[in-house]
Parts: sequence; C-alpha cells; structure tokens
Amino acid sequence: QVQLVESGGGLVQPGGSLRLSCAASGFTFSNYAMSWYRQAPGKERELVATITRPGGRTNYADSVKGRFTISRDSAKNTVYLQMNSLKPEDTAVYFCNARNSYYNYWGQGIQVTVYS
Repeated sequence: QVQLVESGGGLVQPGGSLRLSCAASGFTFSNYAMSWYRQAPGKERELVATITRPGGRTNYADSVKGRFTISRDSAKNTVYLQMNSLKPEDTAVYFCNARNSYYNYWGQGIQVTVYS
C-alpha cells in the first residue's frame, strides 16, 4: 500500500532545468521527513536534499547548493526537487525517500541524464 511514485526525470542539456516529483500514498505524509538521494554508476547512493517536515528546514549536499530546491505540498502529498543549472555530474538515478522514527520507504528510482 505504501507507494512513492517518482516522475519528471529524463534527458536534459547542461545548464538546463528539470523538476522531479514524488507522489506519496499509503502513509501519513506529514509525519515523515522527505529526501532525495541519487546514485551514479559505480558510486554509492548519496543524499541530495532533505526537507524535515511540512514547511520545515531544508538541507542540501554541497554539490547542489544554490542550484537545487526541495519542497513539499501537503495538499498533494508530493515532494519536489527543482533542479537548475544542471551539470553532467548530476547524471544519476534519483530516489525519493520518506522516513520517520519507525519506517524508511524508498521509491523505485528515476533516471536523470545530463549530456554534454
């Protein structure tokens, strides 16, 4: 029943923008911190951005600060990642994550490719 459905990935040119969406269902959205992770081939999965609660504080990896923005819409049970000024090194599979003190849920991952 718990689902995190990602959308909005694809192919984009360097310097371009993309917005990822993650639609959550099957749990109480407001009780979970939401995050985006990414994993490039041959690399470990890394944390990109977190929003701790609705209207809460945000944290970003140094590599994306000033370029990416995480947000959440409580009415739609959806978390977003606005990605601007994209670079080839942003190419990865991006994963939506929901966590609280008891549970940790993952989306299936969605490909983002930034080509030179």
